[in-house]
Amino acid sequence: MATEGAGTTRLFSLMKIVVLDGYALNPGDNPWEEVSKLGEFVCHDRTAPDQILERSRDAEVLLTNKTPLTAETMAKLPKLKFVGVLATGYNVVDVKAARAKGIAVSNVPIYGTDAVAEYVFALLLNHFRQPQLHSDLVHQGEWTRVNEWSFWRRPLAELAGKTIGIVGFGRIGRRVGELAAAFKMNVLANDVYQGNPPTYPFAWRGIPELFAEADVVTLHCNLTPENTGMVRNELLRSMKKSAYLINTSRGPLVRDADIAEALQAGWIAGAALDVVTVEPLPADSALLKAPNLTLTPHIAWAAVEARRRLTKVTAENVAAFQAGKPINLVN
Repeated sequence: MATEGAGTTRLFSLMKIVVLDGYALNPGDNPWEEVSKLGEFVCHDRTAPDQILERSRDAEVLLTNKTPLTAETMAKLPKLKFVGVLATGYNVVDVKAARAKGIAVSNVPIYGTDAVAEYVFALLLNHFRQPQLHSDLVHQGEWTRVNEWSFWRRPLAELAGKTIGIVGFGRIGRRVGELAAAFKMNVLANDVYQGNPPTYPFAWRGIPELFAEADVVTLHCNLTPENTGMVRNELLRSMKKSAYLINTSRGPLVRDADIAEALQAGWIAGAALDVVTVEPLPADSALLKAPNLTLTPHIAWAAVEARRRLTKVTAENVAAFQAGKPINLVN
């Protein structure tokens, strides 16, 4: 048995806990205290592919966000008992191989619902109301040069009355729908698993109908072999020329070259991508030359409150495993 503090006895053996890529979760404002007190704790900001095995060798608990744990790697880690994914998506871990070796894998299923949903509306409002563009123009002296009490460089529009199409109607998608309803938008939804309806008005649509009818399409579905590259030329051509596309879900849902072409050709009015197929974005990506495109570096999830919830649930996952009652298992 290991002890902590004066007279406090742990109910589990001291385990070595290694974080392979902790920087995104804690760049300095989200301490690991709740996790570190659960064992012998080592945190690496980042781990290169050729460092994974060396850093993981003595770990009984491995925590990873984007650092992959393959079947080959786990086969060489006889001490490993538990993998905690510092995210909701767990495709970075070969869960079948982990199960075969008796390694439990947990994720954090709920932590960023509000963060991502709010970010969608930050992108929406920036597109339809253009506050940043006009702030930049004022700072550049344009207001003084125009000499009008009010001016705008692009058409400004309300969200009220517009139709939002939500692809993926899980926790985040439904929260986006709730916010949209509060903005008096019409809500269309698509999901493989429909579940119970929300309390606000909405309507189910197939993918072709949703893309054709919506003024805004926002993606919130898991990435599967069936939907990889789903947003391609055919769908983009079917959208309204005034439509706006948002992806804060998974980059490979959208074909980068096709969205760049759609924006260059004016098939749609604009898009916002917080996720792309290859991250970080390659310097020669066609997206960097596409007009009317907002690109952000995978930050919809990253509100400090969401990251702190993620750390808290990770600590709960580790503690539950140590107590013999694992939670949030994905394998």
